[in-house]
Amino acid sequence: MPRLFGRASPPLARGRIPRLPRIATHRPQPANRVHEAAPCRIMASMSAHPHDALPIRLTVDDSDSPSDVVDALLLGRFATGEQPYSHAVNIDRVRSGATLLPPQARVLRVARDDDRSATLAEGDGWTLLVSRWNRGADVTVTATSAELASTVLDEATDGAADEPEPQPENVTMGFWYVSPRRGPHRTTRQISAGTWEEIRPNYTAPVAEAMDRLMATTPDDIAGRLLLLHGPPGTGKTSALRTLARSWRDWCQVDCVLDPERLFSDVGYLMDIAIGEEDTAGKGRWRLLLLEDCDELIRGEAKHTAGQALSRLLNLTDGLLGQGRNVLVGVTTNEDLERLHPAVVRPGRCLARIEVGPLTRPEAVGWLGTEEGIGREGATLAELYALRRGTSPTALPEPRGRSDAGLYL
Repeated sequence: MPRLFGRASPPLARGRIPRLPRIATHRPQPANRVHEAAPCRIMASMSAHPHDALPIRLTVDDSDSPSDVVDALLLGRFATGEQPYSHAVNIDRVRSGATLLPPQARVLRVARDDDRSATLAEGDGWTLLVSRWNRGADVTVTATSAELASTVLDEATDGAADEPEPQPENVTMGFWYVSPRRGPHRTTRQISAGTWEEIRPNYTAPVAEAMDRLMATTPDDIAGRLLLLHGPPGTGKTSALRTLARSWRDWCQVDCVLDPERLFSDVGYLMDIAIGEEDTAGKGRWRLLLLEDCDELIRGEAKHTAGQALSRLLNLTDGLLGQGRNVLVGVTTNEDLERLHPAVVRPGRCLARIEVGPLTRPEAVGWLGTEEGIGREGATLAELYALRRGTSPTALPEPRGRSDAGLYL
């Protein structure tokens, strides 16, 4: 197996990590080795001439590929100090037809595998390695000066990056529930979610403007930890949350709690969710817990009807339980603002508090394209979809005292 003794290699960008070269300080070799490395000379002059202190020896055997050799050859001039400066960049998606070579490059080596390739090129005072795989690439340049390395790298990669792939319509959402056999359990599903631009016409103007700000929120903008959407049934609160999950998916993991009434009555369940289970995107992401139709929990008389549930909810957002945890809580309710508990809507607690109401009559007419079936008060989103399907809104079933519709609109 090849082994390169000497100075550390120039920093390679993320992406393909070559098996070769392997950098190590000198150590005694077994007696059956064919070569014998020069003794390591570490002395005061090392800072001025480090390449003299650690001479390079490279061996290759039949377990190595041509790509390994190309990777190793890049390091020669860097390790000896002939080209002591290195710049590198990673490109996730390379434009079709881009060579990633400057116009004056002289190609020295090309190695191709099934799905990878390595190209070594040089010019006056610089050496370049292009490692490509699938749609991505690493480009590394060593040169006699930092300015030259930067210039060559810019020439090689100018206009090479392709547009990112279109974002899929589906978004991964987690679902928490208590299983009789396994206890608190989280599963994931792909949920269909439109973009905010697509569904924005579904909301009346003041709501759309408030949602504009919410959809554009980043971790740096977070002040309160509670997100409250309230208003009549069928106005699109759940649709907005699905789109919010899509808008925030780069920095926030969204989980829906299917049994919120049990969550705040079972301390063990609450602790499991507060500690959380991270998705495959990695650590450091925020989490948004969605609790739907929590009317009884957050209405004004909640202290009497729900015991300690409300206080535990508030403790999760900005109390001791939520300290050190990047957790947001999103709550939907059909209650009017006047009926909500004052502790829920106090200033500073809510990241956003949006009343989602029906569209006005002009907005509803513009949405449907006709005045037929639309009353003077306008229409909810559910009523408009019913009219589009040919069903009269008056034929819709009356909402029950407590809605259990869940993720329906």
